[in-house]
Amino acid sequence: MVRFTTGEKILGLVRNLRIPASAVASVAVVGDGLAAAHGLRAPGLGLPGFRKLGTWRGRTGKTLVSVRRHQPAVQVHLTGATFATLLIGDDDAAALAAELGTLVGR
Repeated sequence: MVRFTTGEKILGLVRNLRIPASAVASVAVVGDGLAAAHGLRAPGLGLPGFRKLGTWRGRTGKTLVSVRRHQPAVQVHLTGATFATLLIGDDDAAALAAELGTLVGR
């Protein structure tokens, strides 16, 4: 489950999201979450060099993004879900990725 604060929900026009374990195709750690967010923001918040929050749309589909400057992120590729990818910043991205990695192929 991806949970957002009330402020994030308002600023990024996002809501909490529940993803079934069977939808997780792959998980990877990204050193720079801001650089990993590609496409056009629609809708969401984009403060260049500081914060990206919301939906980014690109050739590979929709990506739910919540990343900050100087914070690693976890990139989760999904199948059969509303979003093609999740890009979620976390101070301990490696531990989160390891935990989510157990869901791959379920």
